[in-house]
Amino acid sequence: MTVIAQAAVTRVAMWSGPRNLSTTLLRSWGARPDTSVTDEPLYAHYLRETADRRHPGYDETLAVHDADWRRVADWLTGPVPDDRPLWYQKHMAHHLLPQVGRDWVDGLTNCFLIRRPAAVLVSMTEFFPDPRPEDIGLPQQVELFERERRRTGKTPAVIDSCDVLRDPPGVLDKLCEHVGVPYTDAMLTWPPGLRETDGAWAPFWYKKVEQTTGFGPPRDEFDGVPDHLAAVLKACQPLYDRLAEHRIQPG
Repeated sequence: MTVIAQAAVTRVAMWSGPRNLSTTLLRSWGARPDTSVTDEPLYAHYLRETADRRHPGYDETLAVHDADWRRVADWLTGPVPDDRPLWYQKHMAHHLLPQVGRDWVDGLTNCFLIRRPAAVLVSMTEFFPDPRPEDIGLPQQVELFERERRRTGKTPAVIDSCDVLRDPPGVLDKLCEHVGVPYTDAMLTWPPGLRETDGAWAPFWYKKVEQTTGFGPPRDEFDGVPDHLAAVLKACQPLYDRLAEHRIQPG
């Protein structure tokens, strides 16, 4: 088996929060013929360490996926599955618990997917009535964003899910240019259904995405955040604004 040289490989790590467009983007990158994709590789570790906040698919995930973040980090920075030149890694920023090291992240091309925190919080209450700022990943995203800027001297790519839905080819083209890979219209459509590359939690979380064959229309964003989450929104909004200032604009 031929292993592609490390220098010839691009590992795109998309750091997102929950209730975003992250799985749709996983489908988009997975539709590329030159790309291997990985679905939330740190989720098993996160679930094991936060067992008091059980998620749907908890048992199934821990039965199948590696919960040792060190082994996972070594794998994510090692040879690319299927010997392809591009490895797209869908990461949830809130899976970066304090005990998870950060140095391995420097071996990735780190990008950031954001969504207005008011919309995220309202969406999250369907599953978790009392989310905290760290549960939607914005503090971790800002931490990684600033780390990447200090390390590289450049501003990493930031995309907003609403911008992607308004202009999928335009935003994806600019994103690909930013990370140094060619854009292809293959990223705009894909067959419906689950994938072998989906995590063991997919049957519990991906029912809507399972039906998609492309990007949907722009969604209505809403601001009806429950009163008990007002303080959480107040803490999250400036973090979002800090990242959104640098986002790739549609059109």
